[in-house]
Amino acid sequence: MSRMKLPRLTFWRAIYVVILAFFVLVFIRRFTGGLGAVSNLQDLMPWGLWIGFDVMSGVALAAGGFTITAVVYIFHLEKYKPIVRSTVLTAFLGYLMVVVALLVDLGRPWNIWHPLIMWNDRSAMFELAWCVMLYTTVLFLEFLPMVLERLGRKQTVHWWHRYLTPVLCIVGVLLSTMHQSSLGTLYVIVPEKLHPLWYSPILPYLFFISAIALGLAMVNVESFLSFRAFGKRLEPAILADVGKATAFMLLFYLVLRFEDLIVRHSLKYAFRLDLGAIFFWVEVGVLMIVPMAMMMSDRIRHTPLALAGAQFMVVLGMVFDRMNVSTTAFELGTGVTYHPLWMEFAISIGVVAVGMGLFGLAVRYLAVFPEGPLEKPQPVDPYAALLK
Repeated sequence: MSRMKLPRLTFWRAIYVVILAFFVLVFIRRFTGGLGAVSNLQDLMPWGLWIGFDVMSGVALAAGGFTITAVVYIFHLEKYKPIVRSTVLTAFLGYLMVVVALLVDLGRPWNIWHPLIMWNDRSAMFELAWCVMLYTTVLFLEFLPMVLERLGRKQTVHWWHRYLTPVLCIVGVLLSTMHQSSLGTLYVIVPEKLHPLWYSPILPYLFFISAIALGLAMVNVESFLSFRAFGKRLEPAILADVGKATAFMLLFYLVLRFEDLIVRHSLKYAFRLDLGAIFFWVEVGVLMIVPMAMMMSDRIRHTPLALAGAQFMVVLGMVFDRMNVSTTAFELGTGVTYHPLWMEFAISIGVVAVGMGLFGLAVRYLAVFPEGPLEKPQPVDPYAALLK
């Protein structure tokens, strides 16, 4: 009997194991010692790194799912169909990681089911909870054909794509539009606690538009990382088009944001020599305007490494924006000081590591990319069990 070969331990795999070990230990500590044992959260600053990065950024990073499926199945731009599966997988894993982060962040996570029966239709958080639950279910149903295909259920997959996928796509776009914008609504209700550079009555619109730009940028980033890890890459011409769409969405977002700052007479805060102005220009100038200008160049868009670099800057910019709204703006607006504990970082990094690991497993065993899985499914002999 041949022994099963264990994966060869490399430097990066060792780092990955260490990250997962810290994540598991801190996760256990959180549920045995409470929030105070693993975080610096307090009554004056109840939302910190986990909400800003894991939840708000995680939901936005998964926005490519509804964006690309809408482009293919609603607007019938079939040339972008090869990138549907990878974006749906990214979105599904992203929302699963958001659920994990919420379980860690909630003071009483065992009550997470309360919105199912305790309705408050005037609450933005209630609407957000329902949309996240429903959209995670939709993403699971959109992901399921990859598993069925691996199991050889080709007729079921064909029927699924013909009758269910368009319906799931429309429902997913509606749910995503609602809760991507509702994340901004959570901060509209606290104008006196946010710095003027980040507070806006149109935060729901800004969050929705920036989520689309971030979701598109993630398509290029995940393609680059997949190529580095597995040798799988999406078609360069499609990635160039995605880069162009990202640039125009960024332009739309920046015009709307600066117009809002001018109308509210808040742009003056961007030219003060203080921490708020520095954070604002790093976010908007370095991580949004610069990559937008890069992607306006046809040469950059058709240079895979340069395009991936520009899109990675967009990802950092949008994540920085979510963190600024959820933490920096609160600190500057209220005067409360918040420094995340190292265990908060361990949870956030661990959540990302788990998501990347699951993505790698999916690429290995499922047809995420047009070339198919790395590990080809073996033909099943229906009489093999009878011969044993």
